[in-house]
Amino acid sequence: MSDTTAMLLPPGPTLLETSETSPVHGGQHRSLSAHLALAWEVVRTGVTELWAHKLRSFLTLTLLTLGVFALVIMTSVMDGIVDKISTGFSGLGFDGVVMLTPKDPETTEEQKRFAMSPGLRSEDLSRLTAPDAKVLAFLPRAYKQTQVRVIGGTERTFAIGVTPDYFSWMNRSIGMGRGLTEADSKRRSAVAVVGSSIASKLFGGADPVGRNVQLAGQSFLIVGVLAPLQVMSDDTWLDGNGILMPLEAYMDRMDTSHKLSQVAVKLKHKKDVDEVSALLLSRAKQAHHGIEDIEVADLSAELVRSYQQFKDQIWGWQVVLQSLAATVLLVGGVGVLSVMLISFSDRRFEIGLRKALGASDHEIFIQFLLEALVLAVLGATAGTLGGTFVCKALSANFPYGLVVNPLGLLIAWAVALGLALVFGLYPAMKASRLSPMEAMR
Repeated sequence: MSDTTAMLLPPGPTLLETSETSPVHGGQHRSLSAHLALAWEVVRTGVTELWAHKLRSFLTLTLLTLGVFALVIMTSVMDGIVDKISTGFSGLGFDGVVMLTPKDPETTEEQKRFAMSPGLRSEDLSRLTAPDAKVLAFLPRAYKQTQVRVIGGTERTFAIGVTPDYFSWMNRSIGMGRGLTEADSKRRSAVAVVGSSIASKLFGGADPVGRNVQLAGQSFLIVGVLAPLQVMSDDTWLDGNGILMPLEAYMDRMDTSHKLSQVAVKLKHKKDVDEVSALLLSRAKQAHHGIEDIEVADLSAELVRSYQQFKDQIWGWQVVLQSLAATVLLVGGVGVLSVMLISFSDRRFEIGLRKALGASDHEIFIQFLLEALVLAVLGATAGTLGGTFVCKALSANFPYGLVVNPLGLLIAWAVALGLALVFGLYPAMKASRLSPMEAMR
């Protein structure tokens, strides 16, 4: 008897005991130990068959592996991207914020009328920032593009004037040194906090705190460096690539026209947006002698719309990637069908011999299904290990790390095993219905 035939035979007398001719057990079911022994024989036979046809098995397992790998990576990376973008949106500091900005004239008449107004200036702040019970903070901001000079050359950057509480309200963390203080503002001190990106360009890996930079001929002492920012808006890009200084020092040294770029207003409750916006427009109109050259934008609403657009785009990418992974798995399932049909053709004699010794159609059917599942399990295991390794390698690029998504892993395994069962049905049915005489002829 060949080795393959021996592997097809069940261990011990269990096969004969389950045949209809068994005088002891009749048609009774096997014992648990006999079932486990048969399952082990099936697994061992399946692995042996894979090893006997290495190239064919490798190609089939590769497709199953790639399909599971793609699903694991796709679901895990998408989770990481959602976490990263969500962190970026929360870092904008736009929750419950309305923004006053200069309004661009749309007609010739508006151009003439706006020219009669001094525009949004620091002198407006006393009126615009009058205390209100519905407002937590007023955050004026001004900026202009300029050049920064240090030992070794110059670099294009932005001079940005802000108030000391800008950092806390807008989620701008200090990475090194300190932020701006009320004392800096009162003294109109020539001190600055540099963005992490411009600090890297100017100083490389050196600590810039305590060093001086020249901005438009003005010397500023660096007292701090912003922590790296996730760029999600023009404001975060400017702060990361700019040099922030007290608003008073900015007006004295960088822009004697005292122009403001914007005034962010942090509200206590989002429901007060309309009321506070109307109040701010009224104050600005009074400050500008009745000229309505200021507009108010609800950044909270903009944030919600942007985040919804992001989720819609992510959903589209998920559909595309899941379709690709499902296609690879489907081709892998066809490979399982091919392997099992070839296995059936190669083992007709052994199947007939087993049936002649008392194996039932049900046992042959289950054996072929289990062998198809062995293929799927091996492929899914390899795909899972590969996906886990890649997730660990990419983990440092995400704010909360990158772990294998349990749901994605479950879906990948369920699809792989399900396809193995579906595509293994036909070969299993052919093997179970084969008569001993026909098989051994």
